[in-house]
Amino acid sequence: MIDSDRYCIEVLDQISATTRALQAVALELLDDHISHCVAHAVNQGGAEQEAKIAEASAAIARLVRS
Repeated sequence: MIDSDRYCIEVLDQISATTRALQAVALELLDDHISHCVAHAVNQGGAEQEAKIAEASAAIARLVRS
């Protein structure tokens, strides 16, 4: 779009739409990870449980900051 000399606001609108779409994908992936991987680790208990919860928590923090 930039190479085609499109209006700046049109480019910004596309960037915004792409960002929202990527955030939606990230949330779906996180939900799937929590529903499967983290839930499995919680059922197993021990160090794996703690590691998966910490991993999910860090992923959530990264999403919130972005």
